[in-house]
Formats: sequence, C-alpha cells, structure tokens
Amino acid sequence: MSQIVAVEQVPTRNHQVSGRELQRREHDERLESLLVELHRSAAGPEHDRVLTAVVTETLPLADSLALRYAGRGIETDDLVQVARAALVAAVRRYRPGAGRGFAAYAVPSVRGELKRHFRDAGWAVRPPRALQELRSELVAAEEALRHRLGRESTAGEMAEAIGRSEVDVRDARATGSAFTPDSLDAPLPGGGRVGDLLTGSADWADDLALSATLREEVRRCTPREQVIIRMRFVEERTQREIGESIGVSQMQVSRLLTQLLDRLRLRLEALPAA
Repeated sequence: MSQIVAVEQVPTRNHQVSGRELQRREHDERLESLLVELHRSAAGPEHDRVLTAVVTETLPLADSLALRYAGRGIETDDLVQVARAALVAAVRRYRPGAGRGFAAYAVPSVRGELKRHFRDAGWAVRPPRALQELRSELVAAEEALRHRLGRESTAGEMAEAIGRSEVDVRDARATGSAFTPDSLDAPLPGGGRVGDLLTGSADWADDLALSATLREEVRRCTPREQVIIRMRFVEERTQREIGESIGVSQMQVSRLLTQLLDRLRLRLEALPAA
C-alpha cells in the first residue's frame, strides 16, 4: 500500500512544478505581447495605457533587484525609485524579438543603474574612484571566498584571490565606513556621546594646565601602573597583550585599568577646588 501511495505522489509533485512553469510562461507571453503592442502603438492615450500595463507587470522585477542592495548605506526607498526608473527606461528601449526576452534585457540595465547610484550617491565621504571600483570588486570576491572557506577571508587571502596587494585590500575595506559613518550621537561605553570626544576647551591655558596636572598625577603612580598606562594608551596594546607582558590575566588588567583611571579622574576633578 505504501508503494502505491509513493507512486501516486510523484506525479503530483511533477504536476505542481509544471504548473508553476506554465504560469511563468504564460506571464512571459502576456508581457511579450504587451511589449509588441507598445512598440507598434503611436504616441497617445492607447500607448500610455499599454505602457502603464507593461510597467505594472514588471515592477516586481525592479523591486526585487532593489531589495538585493538594501542595507548597504542607502535608503531602500531610494533604491526602489532608482530601480523603477531604470525599468521604465528599459521598457522604452526594448525591441521585441531582438533578444532572449525582456527580463534578460532589463536585469543588467537595472543592476547597472543601481551600481551607478551607489558609486555616485552612496558615499558620505567620497574616496578616490580607484578605491571605489576596488571595493566593488572586493565585495563580490569576499562573498565567493566566504562560501569556499566557510569563514571571513584574511587580507592576504583576498589579495591573492583578486591579484592585488594586502595594502590595497585593507584600503578598500576601510572605505566601507565611508558609506555609513558612525553617528556623533552614538553612546560611549563609559557614558557620554562620540561627539563629546571632538569637543575641547576654548581656553588653551586650561588645556595646558590639565595636561601638566595629568603628567604629574601619572608620575605619582607606581612603576607598574605607569607601565600599564604606557602600554595601553601609548603603545595601544590590548588588555590580553598587557596581561601577558606583566604576568597577570586579562581580567586583572581590566580591573587594574578601571581602578587606575577612576583614581586619576577623581584627582583631576578635585583640581579646580584645590
């Protein structure tokens, strides 16, 4: 009995697949017929009616292409508008019977317009054209390497894959922040905003006094604390690297830095009242 059921299920699946294929073919034939009618019609109300019908039939194609580029630094609504405008232009240029169908003709045109829009309008800070083009090449190669390696590629692996130097790869990757720069209103881990880091005292005398006081307070720290300060804020080492250098765990380094900075902050805040 189970064998009979299994045999009966196969034609059902095949019928579903052929049904979808039939729907697609009917849609393509209907669209091609409309495009032929549009091409033959003269300017006027009838031409506008057919053009509207063609655009309505093909808008889902433009929208699906636009959504593939969403989340890369440009508003989705803008991408949809660019894709739809490119689609209408492709409809007007298309000549029925001259190629493999409208979709094969329109897709490269719409993609090209989307890429040009990214190139021309997608940069908050515009890097050199060579870096823009290299970044586009990098994005495609990174996706292929990610699937092949099962992880993110290193700069060396990417450089070998595209035949460029590691420096070129790092420069191109760094341009990613030019699409969506960090907000000045973004919160800092210790409180405040990123924009606060850009502000300074309007009084240079206060700045000099603060700098001199900070140096004096650092001199009062123990030799070990001075080493930690130098490695963290001058040499810019990680907490793990500092711990390995002075023989303590990363957690201990974090605790030492917190205590040290809190003590320095309290001393500096007490300075004006002194």
